[in-house]
Amino acid sequence: MPGLTTNEAVQRLTSVGYNELPRTERRSALSIVWNVLHEPMFALLLAATAIYFVLGEFWDALILSVFMTLSVVVTIVQEIRSEHVLDSLRQLTSPRALVIRDNQTIRIPNREVVPGDWIVLMEGDRVPADALVIEDNGLMCDESLLTGEAVPVSKRIAQPDEGMGRAGGDHQPFVFSGSLIVRGQGKAVVQATGRHSEIGKIGAALGTISAETPRLRQQTRSLVRVIGLLAIVVSAGAVLLLGLLRGSWLDGMLNGIAISMSMIPEEFPLVLTVFMVMGAWRISKAKVLTRHATAIETLGSATILCTDKTGTLTENRMTICQLLSQDDHWIADQAGAAPVGGGTMPPALEQLLVIGGLACSVDPFDPMEKAFHDLIHAHEGLARGLYQGKTLQKHYGLSPELLAVTQVWQQDNAADLLVACKGAPEAIAGLCRMIDDQQEQLHNNVRQMAAQGVRVLAVATASFTPPLPNSLPDSLPNSPAAFAFRFLGLIGLADPLRAEARDAVAECHAAGIRVIMITGDYPETARAIARQVGINHAQVMTGEQMGQLDDDALAHQLATTDVFARIMPEQKLRLVNSLKAAGQVVAMTGDGVNDAPSLKAAHIGIAMGQRGTDVAREAADIVLLNDDFGSIVTTIRLGRRIYDNLRKAIGFILAVHIPIAGLAIIPLLFGMPLLLTPLLIAFIEMVIDPICSIVLEAEREEANVMQRPPRSPSSVLFSRQLVAWSLLQGGIMLAVNMAVFTIALHRGLPVPEVRALSFLCLVMTTIVLVLVNRSFASSLRQAFVSANRMLWWVLGAVGLLLLAVLNLPMLQAIFRFGAVHAHDWLLCLAISALLLLILERLKPLWGKQLVT
Repeated sequence: MPGLTTNEAVQRLTSVGYNELPRTERRSALSIVWNVLHEPMFALLLAATAIYFVLGEFWDALILSVFMTLSVVVTIVQEIRSEHVLDSLRQLTSPRALVIRDNQTIRIPNREVVPGDWIVLMEGDRVPADALVIEDNGLMCDESLLTGEAVPVSKRIAQPDEGMGRAGGDHQPFVFSGSLIVRGQGKAVVQATGRHSEIGKIGAALGTISAETPRLRQQTRSLVRVIGLLAIVVSAGAVLLLGLLRGSWLDGMLNGIAISMSMIPEEFPLVLTVFMVMGAWRISKAKVLTRHATAIETLGSATILCTDKTGTLTENRMTICQLLSQDDHWIADQAGAAPVGGGTMPPALEQLLVIGGLACSVDPFDPMEKAFHDLIHAHEGLARGLYQGKTLQKHYGLSPELLAVTQVWQQDNAADLLVACKGAPEAIAGLCRMIDDQQEQLHNNVRQMAAQGVRVLAVATASFTPPLPNSLPDSLPNSPAAFAFRFLGLIGLADPLRAEARDAVAECHAAGIRVIMITGDYPETARAIARQVGINHAQVMTGEQMGQLDDDALAHQLATTDVFARIMPEQKLRLVNSLKAAGQVVAMTGDGVNDAPSLKAAHIGIAMGQRGTDVAREAADIVLLNDDFGSIVTTIRLGRRIYDNLRKAIGFILAVHIPIAGLAIIPLLFGMPLLLTPLLIAFIEMVIDPICSIVLEAEREEANVMQRPPRSPSSVLFSRQLVAWSLLQGGIMLAVNMAVFTIALHRGLPVPEVRALSFLCLVMTTIVLVLVNRSFASSLRQAFVSANRMLWWVLGAVGLLLLAVLNLPMLQAIFRFGAVHAHDWLLCLAISALLLLILERLKPLWGKQLVT
């Protein structure tokens, strides 16, 4: 009895589970908040707030509480990200499936399909589960989401002892969940559902792959941790010193907290977040969506770009690129509608195309048959007469015994029937009863076309006089072999190369990025596309060859092989992991389900937005919204610019922390009045410094940004040259500010006025550091010629903040500032100008080392 009974299906559903994938666990907001509480700056702000409450300084405590809340909110907004990969996998399959139960054909929710169900497959349906074919009426299936092959594959009936195999290849007896039936009908017995299906295994692989922690975040965390330990030691000493010598333990704790806050560069994570978010906004203008902002800078350091062929380098659609008859050869231009060099199509080739079109479905799903219709409709005269006065009488479908499709048409006012046939060249040669010499010539032509990565079909036609014209189609032969076919020629089909792909690959090579093509297609097609796009195609490795290599041998082959064909999804993942193990920074592009695990495993996953699947988009870090392969180069350029500007900002912040820490520690050591309170330091580090850093984020790229090779994977953000340059800038800035502080004290100014004057000088010299660090190599004059509107906005914002905190009585009281006079402004301006001249004279000694 075919199919299951309702009771059997219920029992299997209970034991096996629904035909869907398990949901992923998501991080809750509470867990993210808990992680924030472990940040050192939060702990310091919390401690300072508590002490201010104990001392009765409620305004100070309230403002610090605002800073703490701001820190938590920013972190939560940045950290909560949607991970909907498995949800997208659920939606890929048809929502309802046609099954046979209790001897009746019924539609049920796709999630209720169980192993053992008989499913009915029809043209246009998505397959609901992995199954073995038990009835085949010309089934053709598009499995590109699993294999990467753009060409549909035929199916056959499974033998009694056969089981499930791997996707890809013609005449296989199995179909897979999520694939599309493009032609024919059939039935199949379900073998695997949910997580046990091929698409389910991909989902499970995604669940086990941990996303890469961005290198910059790793480095900034490490630096903050090291400096934090040093700050704890120094702060503890300060607490003991004040507590033992002055007997003021609460003041000692406040000063210890101030020293810790002055030393720990807690702005690093905030500035890193701002740079990544602003970078994502900038590249969105180029139709590129950044799902994980930190991947932008990582792409700027990519050394390897692994790209899929179908839908990435090519357009993921079939077009007719060649027509070959006995005397004429037509090659399509890039538009696919005219021969190269112009001119009209010869009559013999027009007949070849029309007969091929008449061998296709009137409203096709098959991409190859769509290509026939596209080219015919590009020639208005051919399209007009294609079906005019014709009635389809019989269709002979594709079968394992005869790899050809034949259709018989009755024409108005004609006694003879028109027979159109297209199919595999060897099948058409048999139908045309070719002699040996003719077959040899045919095979030579096929080999030449196939070497160009072209899929070749042959076309033949026949006239047939039916013995009983009034009994059509019953009076037609049972097999197309009964017709006297005449060979017309060959038709070449290909998945066309994207117009921008070759230039984009060339730019990647110029930027020192190696491009590797990984595809599920055949080696000949992969080699042809690699040759067209400019990828090294001297060696092509197949998935079968790769499967015979251990990890060491594969790593050796990877050094010289840039084209991989007939690759399965887990092999893509293995290639990415092997490249990562070799120390490469790997970017992976793709658009199909089969790309998702490698997209997630790579340092940077890049998905196509228009033709890409939800699974690929959700697994990727970057999505090309317009599927423009050239946008990758734009993103690389921006990634390198962002990294350069981030180094400038990090160097700036590191330099600024030296005078802040010095002004907090030196007065304590020499018995001077304590200058910087925790509130004042929090204001500088969480308001002034980040605002100034925005100027550096908006800077344009350095002149050689795309002429230099990628950064070494082992390179660090905080290089010796950058640290030395920051220490030099910070040391000179500290000396200048300490001189102002000391001179003001010796002049006998009140401590509040000294604090206000020192704060003004500190902020104005901070602006000097922004100006100096706008470029590693350019002079200040050249930097000002380079437009940066953000600079003027920031100068205005900082000026307003200075005027507010130094002149508004309420803010003066909160920050414990005295009056600032006109000559104080002039003094600080003159000192800042002197510092600017000194640092600009020193920059040429360091800049060239920083820009490479």
